[in-house]
Amino acid sequence: MEPVQAGRLYIVATPIGNYHDMSERGIETLRNVDLIAAEDTRRTIILLNKFGIRNELISNHNYNEHGRIRYFLEQLTAGKSIAVVTDAGTPCISDPGNALIRACIENGIDIVGIPGCCAAINALTVTGFDLSSFLFLGFFPRENGERVKILGQLRRERLARTVVFYESPKRIMGAVEFLIEAGVQCQVCLCNDMTKSHEMHFRGTPEEVREKLLAKVTYEKGEYVMVLELDKDYIIRQSEHISTPEAVLVDILVKENCSMKEAIRTALDTEENTYSKKELYAAGLHLKELFLSE
Repeated sequence: MEPVQAGRLYIVATPIGNYHDMSERGIETLRNVDLIAAEDTRRTIILLNKFGIRNELISNHNYNEHGRIRYFLEQLTAGKSIAVVTDAGTPCISDPGNALIRACIENGIDIVGIPGCCAAINALTVTGFDLSSFLFLGFFPRENGERVKILGQLRRERLARTVVFYESPKRIMGAVEFLIEAGVQCQVCLCNDMTKSHEMHFRGTPEEVREKLLAKVTYEKGEYVMVLELDKDYIIRQSEHISTPEAVLVDILVKENCSMKEAIRTALDTEENTYSKKELYAAGLHLKELFLSE
């Protein structure tokens, strides 16, 4: 096994629920670095104790990450080795670490990734969905307006059929109910407490998944990964335009009595809109030319 090198930053993945998933390479790295930058030192110390690792810990979370960078760079430049870990899974995937990595790149410091668990990837592997391409969007938005906007973009821009979100147990029911109310045509796979002995998967349409959640009295426990496979008929193709972009804008202008700029913004925020920003701006210019020529 390659020994830890002086002056290097190690990005170490940790288990997401099962200690047996911690790799031998990850254990040896944490044991031999000079310093461990941890999202929550109280949680990381439990992991280290599990493997008999005694090492210096310093916090590196979302609220102090930028303030810690100078200190970490000084340590690395002086020849110290540092490992970055988060509470669970792979750092930087909706977790702290990226700011430090960018700073190290800018300062010519070597970075080594020690692979292991990632909740999003682990969930994708058990869905049976189309994984020829997929999109990870972090935590599912809390506000319905943002949720509508993201779904509209997925429909219009065909970014991917399969989309991955993280969600908390307290909000999971609200997320599923939103999918039902918004009429999202998709298959859902909710992965709960992955890698633990009581890991559960809830599969089906949004309506079916809601019923399965309700059947589990303790569904509000354990973190979730929510994977959606959008139905092919739900994704809007360019050939499905039912009116011209000029017609879309004129309709908004008449109904809202607003400026062209506001009409374009309104169109972009509308879930049913099938036109890109570029197409709508071109249509707006065309309309202005038509009116001015008269």
